[in-house]
Amino acid sequence: MLAGMSHRPPRILLRSSWQVVNIGDIAHTPGVLALIEHHLPGAEVVLWASDDLSPEVAAMECRRFPALRIVTGRIGDDGAANPGLAEALRWCDLLLHGSGPGLVARGDLAAFVRHVGKPFAIFGITYGGGDEAVRALLSRAAFLYFRDSVSLEVARTEGIACPRMDFGPDGAFACDLRDDARADAFLAANGLAEGHFLCCIPRLRWTPYWLIHGRPRDEAKHARNQLMAEHDHAPLRAAITAVVRETGLKVLLCPEDRSQMAVGREWILDRLPDDVRASVVWRPDFWLTDEALSVYRRSAGLFGNEMHSPIMCIGQGVPAIVCRFREQTSKGLMWRDLGLGDWLFDLDDEAQVAGVASAVLAMAKDPTAARARTAAAQSRVAELQRGMAARLATTLDQCHAGVPA
Repeated sequence: MLAGMSHRPPRILLRSSWQVVNIGDIAHTPGVLALIEHHLPGAEVVLWASDDLSPEVAAMECRRFPALRIVTGRIGDDGAANPGLAEALRWCDLLLHGSGPGLVARGDLAAFVRHVGKPFAIFGITYGGGDEAVRALLSRAAFLYFRDSVSLEVARTEGIACPRMDFGPDGAFACDLRDDARADAFLAANGLAEGHFLCCIPRLRWTPYWLIHGRPRDEAKHARNQLMAEHDHAPLRAAITAVVRETGLKVLLCPEDRSQMAVGREWILDRLPDDVRASVVWRPDFWLTDEALSVYRRSAGLFGNEMHSPIMCIGQGVPAIVCRFREQTSKGLMWRDLGLGDWLFDLDDEAQVAGVASAVLAMAKDPTAARARTAAAQSRVAELQRGMAARLATTLDQCHAGVPA
């Protein structure tokens, strides 16, 4: 692997780091960095991050990857960029668009193709279709990985001409950030013993970014949230009630994004029976990916209406049940692709809604079986991501050899 790069390390410009108000969006970046570190040892990476990367998140990532260099900014219409980004564009062999909810950096990729002319590739996105310009751009990629099979089929149906397209799991599966000291302190302060609690994550149909960023409220999305909030959280409350009353385990209500502390309080905690509420811990403040993942690793499993906390759990061998709805695109369907279809519940299908509580209870009552199923999915992810890394290595060798990627 990387035989042609023996004269110097391969150089990857990773376009990632989409936003910092969601620990799952943060997890994409360290996950892909961990894959590169493990499968392409010696490769050099510069992270081309979005402008909202905070010093706190950057410091967390650099603790795990001390050699990481980070640049921000855009390529102008004239091809100019700030000195740091301009140097990274000259330096790299290839631009790798990290995993994410879609072609997040479409504009940056198009500018890279137009002004830099080096190869680029995509490492695990959801894709719901695009216009002619997007299809043309994707067709120029060295390779394309889609994080759910539905997205892959859409790309094929649209006639995207990239010769190397496949299913490739979200990079966040490989995220291994840890803050064990902070996690242990949190659990001790809240009476949560390792292996004796489940984590539960609430979510509205639409993330209320107007609250997070202080923007004018999107009235249509707010109305949809209010209409469906009770419907979407009732099965989580039923699951919590069953777990507390039938197993003695506690439940931690925790957030994946900055809006979900209030959501968990209003739609779950305050509506639980008194005897159940006494065994539920509500986290009132946001946390970062490293502390969250350390807490998840100490839990007996996770369930809820989010996607990336379950992804991080499976990647670390922790059982996780996903509830999804149409507003979340097709990303949740990756659970079927990984053999976890009976841990996936479509809240737009009332027949499936009724099964959430029993599935969570079964996971809690038989941790050995749950861990075995998780390990099988984890192995499947690892196998697929080895293939993704091998394709990246081959492409980097071709870059060096002057062979079209």
